[in-house]
Amino acid sequence: MELGLKVNQATAKLEPFLIAQNKVARKPATETNNAACLSLPRSLRKRAIKVGRIRVVQDEAVVAEKRMKSTKLSKVNPPRPRPPIFVGLPLDVVSDLNIVNHDKAIEAGLCALSLLGVHGVDLPISWGIATDNSWSSYLAIAAMARDAGLRLRVSLNLHGHEHPNLPLPKYVSRAAHSDPDIFFTDLSSNRYHDCLSFSVDDLPVLGGRTPMEVYEEFFHNFRHAFSDFFDSTITDITVGLGPNGELRYPSFPPPSNNRPIIGVGEFQCYDKYMLADLKRHAEDVCQPFWGLGGPHDAPRYNASPNLGNNFFKERNGSWETPYGQFFLSWYSGILLSHGDRLLSVASNALGDLPTPMCAKVPFVHWWHNTRSRPSQLTAGLYNTHGRDGYESIASIFAKHSCKMIIPGIELSDRDQHQELQSSPESLFSQIVTACKKHGVRVVGENSSLIRVGGNGFNRIKKNLFDNNMRLDSLTYHRMGVELFCPENWPLFTEFVRSMVQPKWDSDDKPNNEEAFSIIASELGNDQEMQRV
Repeated sequence: MELGLKVNQATAKLEPFLIAQNKVARKPATETNNAACLSLPRSLRKRAIKVGRIRVVQDEAVVAEKRMKSTKLSKVNPPRPRPPIFVGLPLDVVSDLNIVNHDKAIEAGLCALSLLGVHGVDLPISWGIATDNSWSSYLAIAAMARDAGLRLRVSLNLHGHEHPNLPLPKYVSRAAHSDPDIFFTDLSSNRYHDCLSFSVDDLPVLGGRTPMEVYEEFFHNFRHAFSDFFDSTITDITVGLGPNGELRYPSFPPPSNNRPIIGVGEFQCYDKYMLADLKRHAEDVCQPFWGLGGPHDAPRYNASPNLGNNFFKERNGSWETPYGQFFLSWYSGILLSHGDRLLSVASNALGDLPTPMCAKVPFVHWWHNTRSRPSQLTAGLYNTHGRDGYESIASIFAKHSCKMIIPGIELSDRDQHQELQSSPESLFSQIVTACKKHGVRVVGENSSLIRVGGNGFNRIKKNLFDNNMRLDSLTYHRMGVELFCPENWPLFTEFVRSMVQPKWDSDDKPNNEEAFSIIASELGNDQEMQRV
């Protein structure tokens, strides 16, 4: 039977367990788990051991033959290290009830990734779920990954999600009930409830404590809870810096029904704390009228920068005037100060651990080929034609020895809508160049907004092995139905093999065929794992 068909059969067995949007497992998690792969049926364990022994014998023979053929070549051109691959776990792998969602499927999925040769997984930890020192479910998943032989990249998310439902801590909601201006606000007074406004970072708006004080306590609690995993399992800690974990304002709504974001977005500067800060800065430059609010001619979320006489107009737009330069400098300055402040707090709490820190920047590539780059400006990135807004961000990351995560590594210019004047390739190159200048290591990540096809995987490989980029690692989002579906899993399998192994010959393949057939047959015979 063809390898692709066997892989599809194996992963199809996982699909029912990984659809968790409307179904939540009710089984309480424990702080310790049996070894993930060893907790599978006994017959699977025996056959897996057998396959492992066969693979060792066969692989040693194959590797020895290839080594003899390539010794001379490798002395002249030593191969570059292949960046390790991580796979992101579902955002709601732990539900809003602090329960591991579909723990059996997670175990099976981790074993499949381990067999495939993936280096590790990314565990998203929600501030709102673990805020009361309720770490047991997250620790259970960390133990599953460790026992499956996988490393762990932990993401500390200080933002919430509407879909899936991952709210901020309850005490934040209580504080917002009496003071809704702790949330970002747009011109129409719409509040963004999944992230605190950067303007309140050092204000005692959370029951007498500042957000920075609360974040620092969260970091210390995480460090204490996961102390057993730092020496052997955890490789990186990602610190969330804003909406979706990215260093940006929530300037554009999330895409819906797989429709891309096409507008310029809106400035998020209308909570009372942002307006008060803007007023002070305007008075400092003796221009009090500049501090009354955001640009009066800024368009709405889904508008085009070329529509009418607006702030972002390509020629003679207000963004190029002294007022525009003042406002954009202030707006981006608030963002940069927040990033610097939060990374400093994280470094104080976690910096002496043997695991580096990471943080994510936004990848706002639409309208990048215009002079004003409006969608980047509303997100807080002062990155117009002739001005590199990523230089200052890279400088902050370098200051805190923080890796930079760039989402969108799979995107290419040819796949974008021409009318959006988008250029993900040039934007990716610009960000990497800024990182290289400041000595910041780069982690690639797919955008997770669309399925990665064959062209996308080719683009990822090109970026990973570009001599001018030298990316540190790759995180692929996410484990779930999309990853294990018949259309995507074979592509991902072939991609991982091309990354973790030398060129595959026909005599290499049976080992993995048998391994995946084991998963397929055992999951098919295990009635317990077929129930949700």
